[in-house]
Amino acid sequence: MTQDQLTGATPPPPHTSARRLALCLSGTKRGARLARHLTVQQFTEWTGLPYDSDPARAVALVAAELASNAVRHGSLPGRDVRLALHLLPDGHLRIEVTDTRPEHLPAPATSEPGDGTSGRGLLLVQAYADRWGHTVHDAYTKTVWAEVRTGLTRVRERDIHLL
Repeated sequence: MTQDQLTGATPPPPHTSARRLALCLSGTKRGARLARHLTVQQFTEWTGLPYDSDPARAVALVAAELASNAVRHGSLPGRDVRLALHLLPDGHLRIEVTDTRPEHLPAPATSEPGDGTSGRGLLLVQAYADRWGHTVHDAYTKTVWAEVRTGLTRVRERDIHLL
């Protein structure tokens, strides 16, 4: 069940990427940190936006939260997580992190996570992403995804137009 299904929103149509990247990373803190760095590096390469631009910072924050949640809540010892990036034709960057714990679904983001030192990550994802959710593929994997607005008007395979 996706976050869109939980909230009653219309699910997105199947996406066609203008550009995409997928790779496996270790299910460790180091793997989560690498996911953030690689996501921002690829994003800036695809778009030509500076590393310290607002869209790049939003992409970094969302990638960091999705990857760290996958490592903390969705990873089994010795298993990798999969990071996939899709630069969509509508100008959004779709970040997908797949892990090996489909029974641990992300809880809907609430505005009152309590007094603990954790539990606020999905609130940040919700704030910076236009859409986010999760998909259970089979008995072994789930993907948590988010689509972040990049500031691009449209994207084609060989042509990127900035606002």
